[in-house]
Amino acid sequence: MDTSSKENIRLFSKNSMQPVGRLSFKTEYPSSEEKQPCCGQLKVFLGALSFVYFAKALAEGYLKSTITQIERRFDIPSSLVGIIDGSFEIGNLLVIAFVSYFGAKLHRPKIIGAGCLIMGVGTLLIAMPQFFMEQYKYERYSVSNSTLSISPCLLDSNNSLPIPVVEKSQSKINNECQIDASSSMWVYVFLGNLLRGFGETPIQPLGIAYLDDFASQDNAAFYIGCVQTVAIIGPIFGFLLGSLCAKLYVDIGFVNLDHITITPKDPQWVGAWWLGYLIAGSITLLAAVPFWCLPRTLPRPRSREDSSSSSEKSKFIMDDHTDYQTPPGEKAKIMEMARDFLPSLKSLFGNPVYFLYLCASTVQFNSLFGMVTYKPKYIEQQYGQSASKANFVIGLINIPAVALGIFSGGIVMKKFRISIRGAAKLHLGSSVLGYLLFLSLFALGCENSDVAGLTISYQGTKPVSYHERALFSDCNSRCKCSETKWEPICGENGITYASACLAGCQTSTGSGKTIIFNNCTCVELAASKLGKSSGMVGRCQKDNGCAKMFLYFLVIAVITSYTLSVGGIPGYILLLRCIKPQLKSFALGIYTLAVRVLAGIPSPIYFGVLIDTSCLKWGFKRCGSKGSCRLYDSNAFRHIYLGLTMMLGIMSIFLSTAVLFTLKKNYVSKHRSFRTKRERTMVSTRIMKENCTTSDHLLHPSYWPGKETQL
Repeated sequence: MDTSSKENIRLFSKNSMQPVGRLSFKTEYPSSEEKQPCCGQLKVFLGALSFVYFAKALAEGYLKSTITQIERRFDIPSSLVGIIDGSFEIGNLLVIAFVSYFGAKLHRPKIIGAGCLIMGVGTLLIAMPQFFMEQYKYERYSVSNSTLSISPCLLDSNNSLPIPVVEKSQSKINNECQIDASSSMWVYVFLGNLLRGFGETPIQPLGIAYLDDFASQDNAAFYIGCVQTVAIIGPIFGFLLGSLCAKLYVDIGFVNLDHITITPKDPQWVGAWWLGYLIAGSITLLAAVPFWCLPRTLPRPRSREDSSSSSEKSKFIMDDHTDYQTPPGEKAKIMEMARDFLPSLKSLFGNPVYFLYLCASTVQFNSLFGMVTYKPKYIEQQYGQSASKANFVIGLINIPAVALGIFSGGIVMKKFRISIRGAAKLHLGSSVLGYLLFLSLFALGCENSDVAGLTISYQGTKPVSYHERALFSDCNSRCKCSETKWEPICGENGITYASACLAGCQTSTGSGKTIIFNNCTCVELAASKLGKSSGMVGRCQKDNGCAKMFLYFLVIAVITSYTLSVGGIPGYILLLRCIKPQLKSFALGIYTLAVRVLAGIPSPIYFGVLIDTSCLKWGFKRCGSKGSCRLYDSNAFRHIYLGLTMMLGIMSIFLSTAVLFTLKKNYVSKHRSFRTKRERTMVSTRIMKENCTTSDHLLHPSYWPGKETQL
């Protein structure tokens, strides 16, 4: 046999051999003969991971549902509530990179179990301030149970000017300020949520990577879709639990509820926000148990060992043929792993598809985090709904649409075997259509409630400009009223007044929730008919047209949520398939880190700061410092909330388009190089076969030169 034949045989043998990295897989993971225990243990891990996703999502959904309750209980502005909400992401920031990198080389199930324990303790810590604070006190004009008429308007015999703040003795102010110091216990809520962030760190990067490592390639997308769908079911129960707790008074079990003079629709109502955290914390601790019984590794499916199954991925990733699995019996060395940290990080950010998708996801999550955090507050202020009803409609209507969208995306990826470019197109298409639908919500708002001195004049004839807002008028000029109080009453004329005193009410009858104020001079001034001069406790309800707008809002919001969620799983699969397998856990950790730091932390804060600019009436603490907002400008709130969400969504669409173009460019260039390499291999194989055939013919006794030519 000549020299060229020998070289071709060697080339053929070299191309048919398994790479070194594949040998390590077979050493690390048993062959398909041991596939049966893999399926059972993998499904146990799938069930355990789904349950812990449910538990952490339940706590997160419940936290979102209690945003307004925490704001009122601790009497803090929305911007500070945004910091509390972002503390979860701060906890992730501190450890996510190291947990995702080093955890991938250690016992992943046990690390996830330890994280669940920390997360459960943090959830229980959030509820602790309730047991150390004094009972909740709200601003409310109270009347004794006697039948005597008591005047809310303290008439000034000297006809002096109104006094903005009723003077108090210095000793009384000091005592109230000492009591008011208990409102700083929101720090414990901050620390508890921070601890939740610590514990949640390993769940996503290590759990998803563990599933993707040991599931077949066809089932990986479906399994991840199942986990993400169960994770969406968690917030459903979280918001429903928040709706139930919002109906219960904050100090239930500690006070006589018959003496409570406000209702759940009152802006000062605070529900039993702490109760749900005790339930969510207990469930999270229970979710940690299964992970301590699972093995470090599982048998690997044959489809993952077959090099042909990764042909598409090879067009986007340059395989370095290195053995990245730890050999059996060899313990991972921390210094060696640390030495590879910076090169691994450089490799990730050097991948243009990964980097662009990371930027697109970060901007989009800025939009989604801000929108979800303040959605209950938006429904309360825009459509005049109670906190309980707002949480109920979000949990029962909106979030199931998100779950269905995520599950639909996983089914589409599995059934149609969509490629990486197809996943990028599906992700981009769902974003474009979703934000186009979201644009229609600008037209589905309600006008401001008629509040005397804030949104309408005391005569009820024209809106009040910003410079003309004043709570005092000629009709209440003889009353000594406090400008800082917010004790709203609804007059017979359909106008809300900040307090009975500012409404000029002379007498009152009844007790508790049935107080009736009579002879109100300001109510009579704006009444269309003579004789209407009374009012009752609470704000006036918005008109019937607002209820219809709320129904339209729910329909559009559900369709929008479903559309945006369809692209969730395709985007996740794109993230997993555009990186080297040995960097999978690390890439997911960096992805989570970026989303937490650049979206989860700042988004609720700057959303809250901008929303606070639309406040018309601030509450004040006992020491005189500013508390939480009592009344918002509905139009300004709508434009800030929806406009900011839409602007961030458009930016993410442009970045997702860049991802698709980059994928297309890489696919064309690497497909050509892959095809050229394959053609060279086929030519070498054909030459080798021809040479082998010639050698066989020469050895055959019936062969003579020119036989094939004659035949």
